[in-house]
Parts: sequence; structure tokens; C-alpha cells
Amino acid sequence: MAEGGRSSSREAGGGGGDCGDRLLSPSPAEVEAVAAGWMLEFACSSLCRHFGEAPEADFWRWSAVAEALIKGHSKIPTHQKKMVHLCQLLIRIVKGKKLGCYFENDRRISPLEAALSFWTLLEREELKLEKLHEDIRRLIQIQIVAVYMENGYFKEAAEVLEWLFTDSESDKSLRMKLATIIKNKDPYVPLLRSFSYDLLKSKIKSYIELFREENETNFLMQAATKQVESEGLGATALQNRTVNVENDENNLETKQRSVIEQQHITNQSTGDINPTVRCHSGQKHRVRRPLQSLNSLQNREQHGDTSACGRRRKRWTSKEDWELKSGVRAFGVGNWAKILVHGDFNNRTSVMLKDRWRTLCRTERA
Repeated sequence: MAEGGRSSSREAGGGGGDCGDRLLSPSPAEVEAVAAGWMLEFACSSLCRHFGEAPEADFWRWSAVAEALIKGHSKIPTHQKKMVHLCQLLIRIVKGKKLGCYFENDRRISPLEAALSFWTLLEREELKLEKLHEDIRRLIQIQIVAVYMENGYFKEAAEVLEWLFTDSESDKSLRMKLATIIKNKDPYVPLLRSFSYDLLKSKIKSYIELFREENETNFLMQAATKQVESEGLGATALQNRTVNVENDENNLETKQRSVIEQQHITNQSTGDINPTVRCHSGQKHRVRRPLQSLNSLQNREQHGDTSACGRRRKRWTSKEDWELKSGVRAFGVGNWAKILVHGDFNNRTSVMLKDRWRTLCRTERA
């Protein structure tokens, strides 16, 4: 009935329909809120992807975006709270060893203590506590103590130990060991090394992977992925192009070697400079020599054309060896066609470059 009523009002008056459309249109604030939510999800996904990478420039760029979006939200939707807490956790973990960084109003709270607060919120939002969650909590607690000790703040380490661990039986043994370590003022004992900061980041990466599997419905990420795929800009497309180029180079190399061998056989039997082959139809077709690289053509113009046997017997000069080594450093072993194009070789083929490189390797090993 409601739909019918709206339709009749549009049909009844000329201006009434436009007014009805305006009344049904969402407000700019509502549109901005939805777009901001998409952007926040995308920023969080990017932050997770770059966590633990070196250098950290990409991580901090996306952390600035995420923090700006979080602060811009007047009220974080319930379904995004876990994501926001994860972003804030990661930012504090990365800065965890720097006691001069403050994230809370109280400057006595270290970055890792602030991280522990957000980890507690994440644990509460989980349906069940798994061993991974318990491991991360324990690692954060131990590293809070370890970081204070590494910076020479043994008094602060002792104070924070008092509230980090309860008097439960499960915590009693670890608490006593940490208290002894603090008393001895030795932050580099095997116990602390076995609960290292790198292990903490590794465990959090495992948690991130689980989180990303549960949150694959990122609208902006999906839209961007489709756009990249439609334009053929994806890594798979680029990889396929590279494979095709390499296949073309290998095919050219194979054809080149085949024609040279065929030319050599024909020259030996007939003495003809421009050999021909007979097809099944009985017609004769002249064999086309494969296109050489630009440098090879220039070398032929400078030094004159030679037979395949002559090229094979030609001694390698020290300059050619240097060009070959430089090409391998620039393009890598196996990219002989690229090395041939960019190097200055005396009428060589990519097969010759490969054989010469093997010879040089054997000589250097000897």
C-alpha cells in the first residue's frame, strides 16, 4: 500500500513527484557515513597487510588514514568495533619498544600497556578464547616488563608486574621468575628471549590472518580488485605477460639455433650461401634467417657477415666477457636474449652467451 501511495502521488501532480523523490533521497551525512565506513574497512585491511613489514612507511601511512577516520566517526558502528580495536592494537604494538610515545592521556601508560587494553577488548568480542589469544596476552604482559627493563626502568618494571599478574596458581610461577629477573636487573636472560618481541609480532600476524579470513567482504577492496582485473593490471596478468615474453624469447632462441644448424648442414652438402628446403608440395621456399638483435645487426654491418661455423669458432674477447658479466648482474642468469640486446657482442647468439657463461663459471670454480 505504501508503494502504491507513493506512485499515485507522483502521477497526480507534476511537481509532487520531484518533491517525493527529494524526501526519499538520503542525506549527505548518511552517504558520508557509509562511505567513511568503507574507507575505514579498507584502511584497516591495508594496515593489517603492512604490519611487521620493513620499511614501515606503508604501515604508518595507512595508520594515519585509519586514525583520522576513527576520530572522524562520532559513533563507531557495532560491526566495526572489533576492526577499530585491532587497528589501535597494531599501532601500539609497532611503537611498543619506545617508551617516549604516548597514546593515552596518562603518560605513565606505556604503548604496550595501552595495547594490552585493546587486546582485552578484542578477547571480549571473540566467541571463545583460543590458545592463540592466551599466548598473545601472555607475550604482551611479559614484553611490558621486558621493555621497561631494557630501558633501565627496573622500579617501573616491578610496579607494573604487581598488576599484570594475579595471584592465581597459573600465574604464580611466571610472576616469581619475572620478579627474580627484575631483582637481578638482567633483561637478557633466556626466559625473556624465549618470549621475544619478534615472537609477539609473529603471533599477532597469525591472529591477523584469521581476522582477514572472517572479513573478506570489504566493499572497496572488492571493487578495486575488479577494476584492476578489468584493466589487466593485476599481478597475475603482469606475470602472464612476463611468461609470454620469456616464451617468445625462448622460441626465438630455439628457431635461431635450428636455422643455423640447418644452414650449416646445407652449406656443407651444396656449398650454397642461401640454402633452400623442399616442402611436401614440391615447391622450394627460401629459408629466412631469424631477426637478430639491434646490436647483432650493427656488429654484422661493422665486421661483415660470417657463417655459423665461423661464429662458433670465434674466440671470446675480454670485452665480451665483461659485457656478459655485466648483463648477468643486470638481468640475471638465464635472461640471455635480454643480455644480448643490451650488450655489445661480436655477432653472438643467446645460445653462445649461455655456453660462454657456463665456461666462465667452470673456470672460476677451478
